[in-house]
Amino acid sequence: MQAHDLLKLIGVLLVVVGLVLRLRTTLVVVVAGLVTGLLAGLPLFSSEGFWQGLPYLTKAGQTGIINMLGKAFADNRLMTLFIITLPAIGLAERYGLQEQSAALIRRISAATVGRLQIVYQLFRVLHGAIGIRLNGHPSFVRPLIFPMALGAAQQIKPDLPEQTVERIKAATAASENYGNFYGQNLSVVQAGVLLVYGVMKGLGYEVSLWSLVLYTTPIVAASILLGAAQFTLLDRWLKKELEVKR
Repeated sequence: MQAHDLLKLIGVLLVVVGLVLRLRTTLVVVVAGLVTGLLAGLPLFSSEGFWQGLPYLTKAGQTGIINMLGKAFADNRLMTLFIITLPAIGLAERYGLQEQSAALIRRISAATVGRLQIVYQLFRVLHGAIGIRLNGHPSFVRPLIFPMALGAAQQIKPDLPEQTVERIKAATAASENYGNFYGQNLSVVQAGVLLVYGVMKGLGYEVSLWSLVLYTTPIVAASILLGAAQFTLLDRWLKKELEVKR
């Protein structure tokens, strides 16, 4: 590989550095895409339309980077439909949804943070398997599951240390990510399975959608078991940590 070809990979480095520095993810990815495209010799804009004929910004017969980004966003605009739910969620939070969900879980003596995460992960796996997309973080995790997890922990110690709150927040996000990421592989109508199917068919492999689901099932089962182990250990840590600091 020649030096100028290696330069085209600088976008990967920019993404890594941006994430390490905790910069805004969307900005990092867009900048990395622009830099990679420019180093690959692509123009900023397509040669048709308003920018036609402008030097350095367009090249005849080549699609511009900005046009590619716009087309990708338009083709995947359904991914942003969750934004429609945000006003309703905001109103529900404004009128006490988080407080009520925490109060509800505190009335269940058997509820713990870890058990709640195990149940929620199974809930997300089930929804992934039947092909339902929930946009879990904005729709469920922030307004419902995280406050319920805090309520469960407050049964041990009402005033939780900041470190404990952050650890519970991380576990709640992990439960959502495990369930959503692996659960969607159990459905033949989910985008991930269809993508793998399309790529393998394009490479000449004879596969069926159901065979992909079959082979991914043990991985999903392993993710559930490992998640359950992680959340059980979290319960033990919380009990030890909070009872000591009472």
